Amino acid sequence: MTYNLRLYGNEDRDGGGKDDDPKPEAERSAIIEVLATARPDVLAVQEMGAPEFFASFREELKGRGLAYPHVEYLHRGRRQANLALLSRFPIVERNPHTNDLYRIGPAQVPVARGFLDVTIQVNPAYKCRILVAHLKSKVFHQLGQTEMRRNEARLLNNHVRAALKEQPDLNLVVLGDFNDTPSSAALHEVKGERTVYLEDVRPADPFGDAWTHFTAAWDEYERLDYILVSRGMKPELVRAKTTAIRHPLMLQASDHRPLMAVFKAVDERAATNSVPTAGGGG
Repeated sequence: MTYNLRLYGNEDRDGGGKDDDPKPEAERSAIIEVLATARPDVLAVQEMGAPEFFASFREELKGRGLAYPHVEYLHRGRRQANLALLSRFPIVERNPHTNDLYRIGPAQVPVARGFLDVTIQVNPAYKCRILVAHLKSKVFHQLGQTEMRRNEARLLNNHVRAALKEQPDLNLVVLGDFNDTPSSAALHEVKGERTVYLEDVRPADPFGDAWTHFTAAWDEYERLDYILVSRGMKPELVRAKTTAIRHPLMLQASDHRPLMAVFKAVDERAATNSVPTAGGGG
């Protein structure tokens, strides 16, 4: 599952001039309720607050029977710029990307939120690599927020290509809040232009709706959050159970709704390509 929690930390919510107002209790409770209903095995979150908020979040989940003993938390030193991944399965490799830079004119710009990169061991015979991203928001920036997002997407694709060059059949999932629409330059950059490295699994809810973000003030709905898979991961996808979460409290919890993909923890591609040996048992 991927879920943008919407400012899960301190913020100046009352207009008092200080960033000392935590995410309201009603919103936090709604998030926990949504997660307790869906019960994901692996949860990637965006806009997580400072370490104390992450610790509290884990405790609240544990109180609802969702214990995640294995976590990766990418702290970027800002209020809600943090990425995190919580897993029931062991994390066997960690490779956070925090030093990516790009240029726009004379300016050298860092990827503000970084990219979270882990490998989880689901069972002795199956593991998968997960990249989590939260690309530049659509908030105005003097360098051009669209161009900034496209550059971040290109750098994310660099990590994808490097991983697949090393292991072409790698089980790879790339997910998160990309802050742009499916036809955007940023999405094309992430997936690959000349060579397409990742497929958008496009989770939809039982009514067929695939939107993931809503702006209440303008009554606008967009698809900004994604789960993308590599060629090696695609055969394990269970499309019938892959969904955009629809829950009575989801609009209260966040301005994003979570997406969940389900996979079989077996290498279906290897099984399909295997050739029985002569005289082998059935």
